[in-house]
Amino acid sequence: MSDAGRKDFTTKAKEEITPDSSKSTQQKVKESVTDTSDRVARGVLPDDNKSGTQEAFDKTQRSHDNTVHGGASNSIGDKIKDTLGINK
Repeated sequence: MSDAGRKDFTTKAKEEITPDSSKSTQQKVKESVTDTSDRVARGVLPDDNKSGTQEAFDKTQRSHDNTVHGGASNSIGDKIKDTLGINK
């Protein structure tokens, strides 16, 4: 179960398991948009305001993003908060 406004875990798992070669361009674009919006939502809401399951999932996803994207130290949400001057 995911928090309100977030991509459901089962949907995310299906997207990850399905090879890109078997997806239509429309599916790839939709996944990219929903992944980006999910990353923004993940970064904007502090972990202590999330369900335990969502918090654990977000931490795992941040770790994955940092590894895959060259060890980026800030999430998209952190960058937005920095830009707006609201980051702790």
